[in-house]
Amino acid sequence: MQADTPADDDALMTAYAQGDAAAFEQLYKRHQAGLYRFIRRLLGASLASQTDEIFQDTWLRVVNARGTWQPQGASFRTWLFTLANHRVIDIWRRSGREVSLDLDPDEAPWEPAAAGEAWQHWPAPAAHSEDIAFWRRAGERLLGCLEELPLAQRSAFLLHHDDELPLAEVARALEVGFETAKTRLRYAMSKLRTCMGAYLAPLQGDAS
Repeated sequence: MQADTPADDDALMTAYAQGDAAAFEQLYKRHQAGLYRFIRRLLGASLASQTDEIFQDTWLRVVNARGTWQPQGASFRTWLFTLANHRVIDIWRRSGREVSLDLDPDEAPWEPAAAGEAWQHWPAPAAHSEDIAFWRRAGERLLGCLEELPLAQRSAFLLHHDDELPLAEVARALEVGFETAKTRLRYAMSKLRTCMGAYLAPLQGDAS
Protein backbone atom coordinates (compact mmCIF):
# COMPACT_ATOMS: atom_id res chain seq x y z
CA MET A 1 0.00 0.00 0.00
CA GLN A 2 1.32 3.41 -0.92
CA ALA A 3 2.12 5.78 1.91
CA ASP A 4 -0.38 8.37 0.65
CA THR A 5 -3.28 5.90 0.38
CA PRO A 6 -5.97 6.98 2.88
CA ALA A 7 -6.55 4.47 5.67
CA ASP A 8 -9.99 2.89 5.70
CA ASP A 9 -12.40 3.59 8.54
CA ASP A 10 -11.85 0.28 10.31
CA ALA A 11 -8.09 0.80 10.33
CA LEU A 12 -8.54 4.33 11.69
CA MET A 13 -10.88 3.17 14.45
CA THR A 14 -8.48 0.36 15.37
CA ALA A 15 -5.64 2.88 15.54
CA TYR A 16 -7.75 5.19 17.68
CA ALA A 17 -8.56 2.31 20.05
CA GLN A 18 -4.81 1.88 20.45
CA GLY A 19 -4.37 5.52 21.44
CA ASP A 20 -3.89 7.34 18.13
CA ALA A 21 -5.89 10.57 18.58
CA ALA A 22 -5.06 11.70 15.04
CA ALA A 23 -6.96 8.67 13.70
CA PHE A 24 -10.11 9.90 15.43
CA GLU A 25 -9.64 13.34 13.91
CA GLN A 26 -9.55 11.77 10.46
CA LEU A 27 -12.72 9.80 11.14
CA TYR A 28 -14.44 12.94 12.39
CA LYS A 29 -13.45 15.01 9.37
CA ARG A 30 -14.50 12.22 7.02
CA HIS A 31 -17.99 11.70 8.46
CA GLN A 32 -19.03 14.85 10.31
CA ALA A 33 -20.91 16.50 7.43
CA GLY A 34 -22.88 13.40 6.44
CA LEU A 35 -23.73 12.51 10.02
CA TYR A 36 -24.90 16.01 10.89
CA ARG A 37 -27.07 16.18 7.76
CA PHE A 38 -28.59 12.77 8.52
CA ILE A 39 -29.47 13.73 12.09
CA ARG A 40 -30.88 17.12 11.08
CA ARG A 41 -33.10 15.72 8.35
CA LEU A 42 -34.20 12.77 10.45
CA LEU A 43 -35.26 15.04 13.30
CA GLY A 44 -37.22 17.38 11.05
CA ALA A 45 -37.96 21.04 11.60
CA SER A 46 -39.87 20.61 14.86
CA LEU A 47 -36.95 18.88 16.62
CA ALA A 48 -34.09 20.58 14.78
CA SER A 49 -32.88 22.25 17.97
CA GLN A 50 -31.77 18.81 19.21
CA THR A 51 -29.39 18.25 16.28
CA ASP A 52 -26.21 19.47 17.98
CA GLU A 53 -26.94 17.46 21.12
CA ILE A 54 -27.43 14.21 19.22
CA PHE A 55 -24.46 14.88 16.93
CA GLN A 56 -22.14 15.43 19.89
CA ASP A 57 -23.56 12.51 21.84
CA THR A 58 -23.08 10.17 18.87
CA TRP A 59 -19.39 11.03 18.68
CA LEU A 60 -19.11 10.70 22.46
CA ARG A 61 -20.44 7.17 22.14
CA VAL A 62 -17.76 6.46 19.56
CA VAL A 63 -15.13 7.73 22.00
CA ASN A 64 -16.53 5.65 24.86
CA ALA A 65 -16.63 2.51 22.70
CA ARG A 66 -13.05 2.78 21.48
CA GLY A 67 -11.72 0.27 24.01
CA THR A 68 -14.17 -2.49 23.09
CA TRP A 69 -14.91 -1.72 19.45
CA GLN A 70 -14.34 -4.48 16.93
CA PRO A 71 -15.44 -4.70 13.28
CA GLN A 72 -18.69 -6.68 13.31
CA GLY A 73 -19.27 -7.05 9.57
CA ALA A 74 -20.84 -3.61 9.14
CA SER A 75 -18.74 -0.64 8.12
CA PHE A 76 -17.74 2.02 10.63
CA ARG A 77 -20.01 4.48 8.83
CA THR A 78 -22.97 2.11 9.17
CA TRP A 79 -22.26 1.66 12.87
CA LEU A 80 -21.97 5.43 13.29
CA PHE A 81 -25.37 6.00 11.70
CA THR A 82 -26.84 3.22 13.84
CA LEU A 83 -25.73 5.09 16.97
CA ALA A 84 -27.27 8.30 15.67
CA ASN A 85 -30.52 6.59 14.69
CA HIS A 86 -30.90 5.18 18.22
CA ARG A 87 -30.50 8.65 19.69
CA VAL A 88 -33.02 10.19 17.29
CA ILE A 89 -35.57 7.52 18.24
CA ASP A 90 -34.95 8.38 21.90
CA ILE A 91 -35.56 12.08 21.23
CA TRP A 92 -38.74 11.37 19.27
CA ARG A 93 -40.12 9.27 22.10
CA ARG A 94 -39.14 11.82 24.75
CA SER A 95 -40.99 14.48 22.78
CA GLY A 96 -44.17 12.40 22.92
CA ARG A 97 -44.14 11.47 19.25
CA GLU A 98 -45.30 8.06 18.12
CA VAL A 99 -42.44 6.01 16.74
CA SER A 100 -43.82 3.11 14.74
CA LEU A 101 -41.14 0.79 13.40
CA ASP A 102 -43.60 -1.60 11.79
CA LEU A 103 -45.60 -1.09 8.62
CA ASP A 104 -49.34 -1.39 8.49
CA PRO A 105 -49.90 -4.66 6.59
CA ASP A 106 -53.14 -3.27 5.17
CA GLU A 107 -51.48 -0.18 3.74
CA ALA A 108 -50.79 -0.55 0.03
CA PRO A 109 -48.06 1.81 -1.16
CA TRP A 110 -49.03 4.15 -3.95
CA GLU A 111 -47.66 3.15 -7.34
CA PRO A 112 -47.54 5.57 -10.30
CA ALA A 113 -49.36 4.64 -13.48
CA ALA A 114 -46.02 4.85 -15.26
CA ALA A 115 -42.57 4.97 -13.75
CA GLY A 116 -41.66 8.56 -12.96
CA GLU A 117 -44.90 9.89 -14.47
CA ALA A 118 -45.18 12.75 -12.00
CA TRP A 119 -41.68 13.94 -12.88
CA GLN A 120 -41.43 13.05 -16.56
CA HIS A 121 -41.69 16.66 -17.78
CA TRP A 122 -39.29 18.13 -15.24
CA PRO A 123 -36.13 19.66 -16.68
CA ALA A 124 -32.82 17.85 -16.36
CA PRO A 125 -30.44 19.56 -13.89
CA ALA A 126 -28.51 22.17 -15.84
CA ALA A 127 -26.75 25.49 -15.45
CA HIS A 128 -29.64 27.54 -16.86
CA SER A 129 -31.03 29.98 -14.33
CA GLU A 130 -34.64 28.87 -14.75
CA ASP A 131 -33.67 25.22 -14.24
CA ILE A 132 -31.63 26.10 -11.15
CA ALA A 133 -34.68 27.88 -9.73
CA PHE A 134 -36.81 24.84 -10.48
CA TRP A 135 -34.47 22.40 -8.75
CA ARG A 136 -34.05 24.72 -5.78
CA ARG A 137 -37.83 24.71 -5.39
CA ALA A 138 -37.87 20.94 -5.89
CA GLY A 139 -35.27 20.51 -3.17
CA GLU A 140 -37.25 22.66 -0.76
CA ARG A 141 -40.39 20.67 -1.48
CA LEU A 142 -38.55 17.36 -1.03
CA LEU A 143 -37.43 18.41 2.45
CA GLY A 144 -41.05 19.25 3.23
CA CYS A 145 -42.21 15.88 1.93
CA LEU A 146 -39.61 14.10 4.07
CA GLU A 147 -41.21 15.72 7.12
CA GLU A 148 -44.41 13.82 6.33
CA LEU A 149 -42.79 10.38 6.31
CA PRO A 150 -42.87 8.12 9.39
CA LEU A 151 -39.48 8.01 11.08
CA ALA A 152 -38.69 4.44 10.00
CA GLN A 153 -39.33 5.23 6.34
CA ARG A 154 -37.53 8.56 6.53
CA SER A 155 -34.39 6.95 7.93
CA ALA A 156 -34.38 4.25 5.23
CA PHE A 157 -34.71 6.87 2.48
CA LEU A 158 -32.02 9.15 3.88
CA LEU A 159 -29.51 6.36 4.43
CA HIS A 160 -29.99 4.92 0.95
CA HIS A 161 -30.49 7.99 -1.22
CA ASP A 162 -28.83 10.79 0.73
CA ASP A 163 -25.92 8.94 2.32
CA GLU A 164 -25.69 6.36 -0.47
CA LEU A 165 -25.53 3.28 1.73
CA PRO A 166 -26.29 0.02 -0.10
CA LEU A 167 -29.62 -1.48 0.93
CA ALA A 168 -27.87 -4.25 2.88
CA GLU A 169 -26.03 -1.59 4.91
CA VAL A 170 -29.29 0.30 5.43
CA ALA A 171 -30.71 -2.87 6.96
CA ARG A 172 -27.66 -3.18 9.21
CA ALA A 173 -27.83 0.45 10.28
CA LEU A 174 -31.52 0.16 11.17
CA GLU A 175 -31.01 -3.30 12.67
CA VAL A 176 -33.76 -4.89 10.59
CA GLY A 177 -33.91 -7.60 7.98
CA PHE A 178 -33.08 -6.87 4.36
CA GLU A 179 -36.68 -7.30 3.19
CA THR A 180 -37.94 -4.97 5.94
CA ALA A 181 -35.48 -2.28 4.89
CA LYS A 182 -36.46 -2.78 1.25
CA THR A 183 -40.16 -2.46 2.09
CA ARG A 184 -39.64 0.67 4.16
CA LEU A 185 -37.72 2.23 1.30
CA ARG A 186 -40.43 1.30 -1.19
CA TYR A 187 -43.12 2.86 0.97
CA ALA A 188 -41.00 6.00 1.42
CA MET A 189 -40.43 6.38 -2.31
CA SER A 190 -44.13 5.85 -3.07
CA LYS A 191 -45.18 8.55 -0.60
CA LEU A 192 -42.50 10.96 -1.81
CA ARG A 193 -43.60 10.51 -5.42
CA THR A 194 -47.16 11.30 -4.40
CA CYS A 195 -46.12 14.34 -2.39
CA MET A 196 -43.78 15.75 -5.01
CA GLY A 197 -46.13 15.12 -7.90
CA ALA A 198 -49.07 16.73 -6.12
CA TYR A 199 -47.34 19.82 -4.77
CA LEU A 200 -44.54 20.61 -7.18
CA ALA A 201 -45.93 20.77 -10.68
CA PRO A 202 -43.40 20.98 -13.52
CA LEU A 203 -42.52 24.35 -14.95
CA GLN A 204 -44.73 25.23 -17.89
CA GLY A 205 -42.87 28.36 -18.93
CA ASP A 206 -43.63 31.79 -17.60
CA ALA A 207 -45.58 34.17 -19.75
CA SER A 208 -43.46 37.05 -20.92
